[in-house]
Amino acid sequence: MHLYVDISGHGLGHLAQTAPVLDALAARLPQLRLTLRCALPRERIARRLATPFTHLASGSDFGLVMKNALDVDVSASLAAYRALHRDWGQRVELEAEALARHAPHLVLSNVSYLALAAAKRVGIPALAMSSLNWAAIGSAYLRDEPGFAAIHAEMLAAYQGAQAFLRLTPGMDMPELDNLVPIGPVAKPGRRARDTLPDGRLVLVAMGGIPVSLAVPWPRLPGVRWLMPRASGMKRCDVSFIEDTSLTVSDLIASVDVVLTKAGYGTFVEAAASGTPVLYVQRPDWPEEAALTAWQRRVSRCRAVTRQAFEAGQFGEQLLELLDGPRPAPVGLTGNEEAADFIARRLGGEG
Repeated sequence: MHLYVDISGHGLGHLAQTAPVLDALAARLPQLRLTLRCALPRERIARRLATPFTHLASGSDFGLVMKNALDVDVSASLAAYRALHRDWGQRVELEAEALARHAPHLVLSNVSYLALAAAKRVGIPALAMSSLNWAAIGSAYLRDEPGFAAIHAEMLAAYQGAQAFLRLTPGMDMPELDNLVPIGPVAKPGRRARDTLPDGRLVLVAMGGIPVSLAVPWPRLPGVRWLMPRASGMKRCDVSFIEDTSLTVSDLIASVDVVLTKAGYGTFVEAAASGTPVLYVQRPDWPEEAALTAWQRRVSRCRAVTRQAFEAGQFGEQLLELLDGPRPAPVGLTGNEEAADFIARRLGGEG
């Protein structure tokens, strides 16, 4: 059975959502053939995905153009959507011709709507899977821009054309879509390996794979050691670099005492699955944030810091509150198997 998977390269969260489902699917279907289209480097994908795959190193969606991990470039995003939809029919036709040459039995998209539209054009069954969709995300920033209403309608039609949209938990409500299938939390839990890390109370700084300036006055807290990307340029005795460890980010999330991050699906769910508290930098304009943070507060322990307080280094109090409190119980990841079961049935021609 041949599954064509289209994964957004907008950060690392879409890969983090998809890889554990594909591995669970391959365990059910040992003869599964995977063709994976994603603009992320192959080696980055292979760190997450154990199943062999053919890699198409390109992307069919951009999500939104980002200035950094926290700020959307609204004008550049609008220009990119206008360019993509300038001749939408022809773009879909070209994508459909390329897809037909691969001849998959099923398309799984997280969460390119162009891939879904192309699959429908050539009559290949398709599923969407994500905690968000770009029609809802884009509309939050661009709804009042001239011409976006027509673009939005084409986006929604493509998502609606999928046989089902597997809406992961936690996720946006998506009331505009009537093909939603609720799925539990999805992630690959990390391996706790604290004995390989420096001594002290460890705080991992992980912003979801999109660069953000870490040139902030990091508080100096007794017994606290920061784990940061080397690109942060920090040179302090209480800072260690992620690249100097032998662990993946997932393993680090499971091994540290607190994760400092933005509100993003992959980091939030992996932290909850490992029982690791989260301190997150607020970005109230991001339309997915409310759903993610409400779930995180309900199932685990987290605290928020405003963007202004983060950039001023004024978050030591919230951090110590998390460090001094109990470690929450890990959350079960029911979605990996639920999604794999659903996809396996569709590959087998059921439903």
